Amino acid sequence: MKSRKPITKGSRSESGEEHLKRVRRICAAMPESTEKLSHGEPTFFVRKKVFAMFANNHHNDGHIGVWIPAPPGLQPLLIKSSPETFFKPPYVGVRGWVGIELEQISDEELAAHIREAWQMVTPKRLKATTGVRVS
Repeated sequence: MKSRKPITKGSRSESGEEHLKRVRRICAAMPESTEKLSHGEPTFFVRKKVFAMFANNHHNDGHIGVWIPAPPGLQPLLIKSSPETFFKPPYVGVRGWVGIELEQISDEELAAHIREAWQMVTPKRLKATTGVRVS
């Protein structure tokens, strides 16, 4: 993967639109996925629960990423094993969510993480009717 280029303070990355298209394509494949703006960024929901938030230099943090919920204990392991790819996002990081640097991850790996996030927040009845599995 490419090394991360610094983003100018107060600007959004030009590559952000391409990365947003990637995230949208993956999230749209999840049953009952919807998108709306939340806190100024495209956010993806299943029913009324958030399973992914796109962030393009959110509050000038320099990341073009997606924030997703992670299973308990996984966030610190991911960050420690691959700090160029994973980070602790603001606000939701204290609840175990993980940020993913989109320049540093393949579509396949990104899709796997997003599917797992979708599984975490989706009501059991919906999971049973869709047959979507993480593994």
